[in-house]
Amino acid sequence: MHLRFSQEIKSLLQNLAEQPLTLGEILAKTSERGFSLVIALLVLPFLFPMPPGLTGPFGAACLLLSTQMVLGRRSPWLPKKIANYKFPRRFAQLLLHNLRRVTRILEKIARPRLAKIANSHWAWRFNGFCISWLTVLLISPIPLTNPIPTVGILLLAVATIESDGLLMCISYIVTVLITGLFGFIGYALWLAPSLLPSIFK
Repeated sequence: MHLRFSQEIKSLLQNLAEQPLTLGEILAKTSERGFSLVIALLVLPFLFPMPPGLTGPFGAACLLLSTQMVLGRRSPWLPKKIANYKFPRRFAQLLLHNLRRVTRILEKIARPRLAKIANSHWAWRFNGFCISWLTVLLISPIPLTNPIPTVGILLLAVATIESDGLLMCISYIVTVLITGLFGFIGYALWLAPSLLPSIFK
């Protein structure tokens, strides 16, 4: 049985074969699920080598959507300039195919569970908060760390779409672990200038 997430990806691939897609069109086609689906599309490139210059725009759009979740919005909104961003067809096809590959893995672990948690208004807001925080870590200028918060964001996005309360709880733990890891990396970078001279003596 395919998840709703897989069905959305398949539909987007079919639409893409006919014409290039914009973020606004994806949001319009997917309604409330567009929040998590577009967030997943925006962060997926960070799992792989990506063209320079996209971190800022993609991160800003992801942060804007997740902040709306924190505020309790169920209808996503993007500024016209961002909503009209048209994915280049080759890039979009690569993006969606990669997302589908990731989805096949998530299909094995995600399904509707713990409905009281999954459908809670507060869980929706808290998911938005966690995604916002992980996005801040994602766009932080720490080299070679992009895939780490991306994994947490994708877990939260799929858990939200699939109403999987158990996966949400796991994602919260993953968010805490990622935060701790970034704290450790940040502390190590802060100490590095004072340690390097003694190392090379």
